[in-house]
Amino acid sequence: MTAGTRAFRQFVLKVHSRCDLACDHCYVYRHADQSWRRRPQVIPDEVATAVAHRIAEHAAAHPELPRVHVILHGGEPLLAGGGRLARIAGDLRSALDGVCELDLRMQTNGLRLDEDLCRMLVRERISTGISLDGDRASNDRHRRRANGTGSYDAVVKAVRLIGSPPYRSAFAGLLCTVDVHNDPVAVYEALAALHPPRVDFLLPHATWDRPPPQDPAAGTAAHARWLIAVHDRWSADGRPFPVRLFDSIEAGRDGQESFTEALGLGSPDLVVVETDGEIEQADWLKTAGHGAPGTGFHVLRHTFDEAAAHPGFLAQSGGVDTLSRPCRECSVVRICGGGLYGHRHRADNGFDNPSVYCEDLFRLIGHVLSSPRPQPVRRPHTLTAHGFDSLAVGDGDDDALRALVAAEASVRRMLLGAVCARYPGPEASALTRLDRHRPRETAETVRHPHLGTWAVASLEGRVAPAAVRQRLGEIALSTALRAGLPLRFALEEQAGQAHLPGIGRLTRAPGYGPVALLAHEGRLRVAAPPDGGPLPVTEAPGIGWEPVRHVVVAGVTVPLEDTDPYRDGFPTEPEPRLDEAGHTRWLRLFAEATAHLRARHARRVPGVRALLTSCTPVRGAGAQGHVAADPHAFGALGLALPQTAEALAGLIVEGVQQVKFNALLDLFDLAGSDEAREGLRSVYLDHLPARALPPDGLTAHGRRIADRLRG
Repeated sequence: MTAGTRAFRQFVLKVHSRCDLACDHCYVYRHADQSWRRRPQVIPDEVATAVAHRIAEHAAAHPELPRVHVILHGGEPLLAGGGRLARIAGDLRSALDGVCELDLRMQTNGLRLDEDLCRMLVRERISTGISLDGDRASNDRHRRRANGTGSYDAVVKAVRLIGSPPYRSAFAGLLCTVDVHNDPVAVYEALAALHPPRVDFLLPHATWDRPPPQDPAAGTAAHARWLIAVHDRWSADGRPFPVRLFDSIEAGRDGQESFTEALGLGSPDLVVVETDGEIEQADWLKTAGHGAPGTGFHVLRHTFDEAAAHPGFLAQSGGVDTLSRPCRECSVVRICGGGLYGHRHRADNGFDNPSVYCEDLFRLIGHVLSSPRPQPVRRPHTLTAHGFDSLAVGDGDDDALRALVAAEASVRRMLLGAVCARYPGPEASALTRLDRHRPRETAETVRHPHLGTWAVASLEGRVAPAAVRQRLGEIALSTALRAGLPLRFALEEQAGQAHLPGIGRLTRAPGYGPVALLAHEGRLRVAAPPDGGPLPVTEAPGIGWEPVRHVVVAGVTVPLEDTDPYRDGFPTEPEPRLDEAGHTRWLRLFAEATAHLRARHARRVPGVRALLTSCTPVRGAGAQGHVAADPHAFGALGLALPQTAEALAGLIVEGVQQVKFNALLDLFDLAGSDEAREGLRSVYLDHLPARALPPDGLTAHGRRIADRLRG
C-alpha cells in the first residue's frame, strides 16, 4: 500500500465507449474532452480480466474495505452485449471471492433492454439504473437519437419491464438530469408514476467557462428553485422513494456522510477505467478540458494504489482546507463541501473556486434545512412495492432490509414500553430515564433479540413479577454500562444469577447474601456485605462472571448467546453454555463459512449482515445440523452445528430467510388463513416469488400486537 493514499471504493468500468443516443447535454461526447474518439469501442477481454484482478488486489491491500462497488458504464454499456457483461460479472465475483463483497451496478439508457437482458441482470446480480429526464417533453428535449427522434417511449417501456416483479430485484432507480426549462412538478410526477426504488437528480455538468444553461424567465438560482419545487412536492407526497440529493443534505445536517460526491467533504473514493484500460479520475472532469481526467496509469501496468497517489486524487482529499476562501467561510460548507469538484473549474485558476452552482446549492440547502424534519415514527412502518417484491423473491434490497430492522426495533420498543407500564417501579423508571437521555445506548441494548421473547412472555403472564422487574433492572444496567453512566441495581437475595443483555451472565454461590450491581465508568462492579465495597465483577469472591462471546460471519461480529435465560423460544431446546473447546469449534466453522457464503450465497450475504444479531447453540443431531428462528426474537438463530462449514453457510442463509419471513408477518397479513400462510412460508423459504396483499403498513397482524399492548 502506497503511503499517503486512500482506498478506492467505487470503480467505474467503461465497457463500451459509444452510445445509441445523441444527447446534447452528454459530458462524454459534447464537452471539452474528446478522448472517446481514440478508444476501442468495446473493452477487450484482457483489460476486463485485468480490472477484476486489480480491484481484488486493491481490496486485499485495504482490509477496511468490506465491500467494493463496480459500475458498468459507457457510452452505453448494453452495446457490449449480454454475454460480455455476464462474463465481466463472473470475472469480478471470482476475483473478489474471499476478499470482499461486490456490489455490481450498471447505468444505462435502457433502449436495448429486453427480457433476456433482464434475466441476465437478475442472474448476475447487476443492479441497474436507467436515465430518464421526466415526462415525454422533458425527456425528449435532450435524450434523442442521432436522427432527432425522441427516446421517451422506449425508455419508459424498459423501466416498466425491469420494474416488473420478475426483474424488480435488478432495478436500482432512475437518474434525471435537471433542466430548468422543464416543469419540475411534471418531471417529478412522471418519475413517481413509475414507482422507482430511488431517484437521483443531477445538475447538468458545467464550469465557470461553460456555465449551466439558464432560463431568462426564471431569474437567478433557477436550478435551486426547480429542485425546491420537486423537494416540496416529494415531501408533501410522503417521500415515496429516496432522493439522493435531498437525503444527502439531511445527512450532512446530522453530521453523517453524504450519499453523493456532489456534496460533502468526503475524500474521493471513485476511479474510472476506460475501455482501453487507462485509469482516470471521475469522468465528469471531461467538462474541464481535454485530458483533464487522465492520470497516465494503466491497469495492465499499474496498481490502483499507484494511481491513488496521483496529484489529481490527492488534491481532492484535503477536506475543507483545500476549498476556496469563499467556501471555507460559508455557513453550509460542511454540507455542501464546495459542490462537485468539476463544477469549480475556471481556466485561469483551476479548481480554486466555489461551484458554478454556488448560489443554487446555498439556497437549496437552506430550504431543505428549514423544512420540517420528517417524522416517520408517527406513521406505520411500510415497504415500497419494490422493497416488498425484493423480499418476496428471497433477497431484499438494502432499503427493504433497513425497513425490516426499523420496524422490528419499533415492535420491540412497543413491547418493552408495555412491560414498563404494567410493572412500574424503580427499574422501569431508570430504564425510561435512560431512554430519554441516552437513546442511542438504549437502542443498542434493546436490539438484543431475546428481549422480545421475554417481553411477550411477561405480557402474557408467563414470567413472575419479581423476575420481570429484575429483567428491567438488568436492561437498565446494561444501558448504563454502554453509556458510561452510574447506576446501582440491587439483586434480590433469591435470585441466583443476573443476565445483562449482550454483555454477560453473573452467578453467585448458594447462600450468598444480598448483592448490588454497579455501573461505574463503563465497568461492572459488585458491592456486597459486610463492607459493601465495590469490586470488579471478576474479583468478587463467591461471584462468577461469564461474558458473552462472539463469532464472526461475513465480516460481522455476532454474539454467541448461550447464557440468556429467555433464549428458549426456538422449537429445539437450547444447549447449556459451551465449554472452550465448543466455542473454538464455533469460531472455526463460522470463519470458514464466510468463504462459502460469498462463493455460493453471495445474494444472501447483505441479508445476513443486516439481520443476523445473535446465534444460540441448540440441541440437535445429524451431520447436516439444524437451524430455527424465534418469531419473537428478531435476528436470533438457534443452531445445531453441522459437520462442515459449507453446510453451516446453508443453514445461516436458511435461518435468515426465516427471520425475514417472520418480520414480514409482523407487518403484513400475507394470507387469509393459517394453512395458506404456512404454504406461503414454504414458497418464500424456497426463494420463489410469492403473491401477497399489497403493503399498507401495520395490517391485522400488526394491529393484534398493538391491541395486546393496549390491553
